[in-house]
Amino acid sequence: KKPGFDVEAEGLKNELVSLLGIQSLSGLHLLNRYDVEGIDEALFNQCATTVFSEPPVDNTYAELPEFEGISFAVEYLPGQFDQRADSAAECIQLISQGERPLVRSARVYLLEGTLTDEQVAEIKKYVINPVEAREASLDTKQTLKMEYPVPAPVKVLEGFNQLDEEQLKKFIADNDLAMDLGDIEFCQKYFRSEHRDPTITEIKMIDTYWSDHCRHTTFGTILDDVQIDDAVVQKAFDRYMAMRADLGRENKPRCMMDLATIGAKELKKQGILKNLDESEEINACTVKIKCDVNGKDEDWLFLFKNETHNHPTEIEPFGGAATCIGGAIRDPLSGRSYVYQAMRVTGAGDPLKPVSETMPGKLPQRKLVTTAAAGYSSYGNQIGLATGQVDEIYHPGYVAKRMEVGAVVAATPADHVRRETPAPGDKIILLGGRTGRDGIGGATGSSKSHNRQSLTTMASEVQKGNAPEERKIQRLFRDGNVTRLIKRCNDFGAGGVSVAVGELADGLDIDLDAVRKKYDGLDGTELAISESQERMAVVVARSNADRFIAAAEAENLEAYPVAVVTASPRMVMRWRGRTIVDLSRDFLNANGAVKHARAAVPAPIPASPVSQDAENSSLRSIASSLASASR
Repeated sequence: KKPGFDVEAEGLKNELVSLLGIQSLSGLHLLNRYDVEGIDEALFNQCATTVFSEPPVDNTYAELPEFEGISFAVEYLPGQFDQRADSAAECIQLISQGERPLVRSARVYLLEGTLTDEQVAEIKKYVINPVEAREASLDTKQTLKMEYPVPAPVKVLEGFNQLDEEQLKKFIADNDLAMDLGDIEFCQKYFRSEHRDPTITEIKMIDTYWSDHCRHTTFGTILDDVQIDDAVVQKAFDRYMAMRADLGRENKPRCMMDLATIGAKELKKQGILKNLDESEEINACTVKIKCDVNGKDEDWLFLFKNETHNHPTEIEPFGGAATCIGGAIRDPLSGRSYVYQAMRVTGAGDPLKPVSETMPGKLPQRKLVTTAAAGYSSYGNQIGLATGQVDEIYHPGYVAKRMEVGAVVAATPADHVRRETPAPGDKIILLGGRTGRDGIGGATGSSKSHNRQSLTTMASEVQKGNAPEERKIQRLFRDGNVTRLIKRCNDFGAGGVSVAVGELADGLDIDLDAVRKKYDGLDGTELAISESQERMAVVVARSNADRFIAAAEAENLEAYPVAVVTASPRMVMRWRGRTIVDLSRDFLNANGAVKHARAAVPAPIPASPVSQDAENSSLRSIASSLASASR
């Protein structure tokens, strides 16, 4: 950026000086490097001032400028989605009306001042998050084409059905599974009944399908014994138990999910809850409303949804916070509605503490707070979403794991939404972004406990948001003539094809070879569980498939069939001419082994008296406090 516009560079310099204490850093410049292959020089020069830079505020260079200080570059890890490069490639194609070129991007840092090797290493550690990025070479690239190894055939786990308890525990650890011993024994019993060993794809897919993230295992855990030492909580719990009796639910599992939903069931029985929109398609809580449209009342659906991305934002704050709001939008969007407003509530440790006090294996709180805010606002601004409430809570309890919550409200005319049970022969169309390695293992990753060693295994777990692609889906789904073709829809959040397509119908025949990829080299298991973002799975009647695909292509969206609904209640996945998944619906819907637990609510600890010191409660002290800083 030209002087005066280099706000980001100046901000980073101030952070490095104040937080890391590198007083000798006298200047810092940031450059975006683009390497392009597949276009001629004239088009490249045209794009230099239209795609890669904004002439009023940017200086551009064909080569790295002469510089006496220290320079280094940072690029995304292979397999991580780079939105800057992807958007640049799309813009070049729009200009040329030809083939989309290959584009790679990197961020170059130019450091001025007398810096020691230790200080440079400290700066690199601060700006490079090893979960998503690495240091890049400054040499001129000879080609951007990457050689991808040919994926190996999906392995059949021979001998799985003969493993004993200790061997099954080792199997869980060796394959980095989220399921516990009870779940894997449940799997073993099923495959023994099928008289065959599973494929690795089946095990990984089941692990994803049954993850706490997708199936709320913790909420479904049966509470065998509940001890309460708090009178207020006991009174509420007694009321809950009375409601169970009133609703005839005594034989239903007593669990947190039942506790959370029983109020709505009681209101429904009393005839108070009249406007809840109920269906087998559960994308977001949906309420039937009358909406004043230009002075005329119309039947509309009102939807609300919240998304927590605590774990992804903890390990990769920009992408985690961006896909938090992106995921919150996608749920009501898959319900064919338009999102109007958002809210963000987060929890962090003290961001003003020195970096030296950072918990081992964690990013500094200042880095988490600022980068997550940038990720959320980046996605929200690109898609055009008004966020009316933003609140960050600072508390020591958030040091070990950050809280990142995005919530949205949405609405749509009721006659835009058609909900039907898919029938044999219906086609399932994949709509939107392509599939990559970003987001593989996200559902299971956020369902596991982590330690410092996890940093080396979870680089691909955080999805990479692509807001412009989601915006195209928003535009498409505002057309009632398009949405009325859809019988049922799921967004590609946690679980990828396994869950997004897997939940749409009892019987499915899925062709993984049809799934379009961001790059070559993905095997059948990766295609089945990748959580790459901004994709939808849509069920349409066979006769409407071509019409839906044409409407999507008019919005510059890729859309193509990947599966067919079948009469047999089994989920089948094929890849390279082989069946790599063939599971009964009853088994999948069992959600693994039943979990049991005891619960205890201790007596409340008396609150300490609030200080009445006038100085501490002055408007000035409140406004300048850390608690009020985010407001």
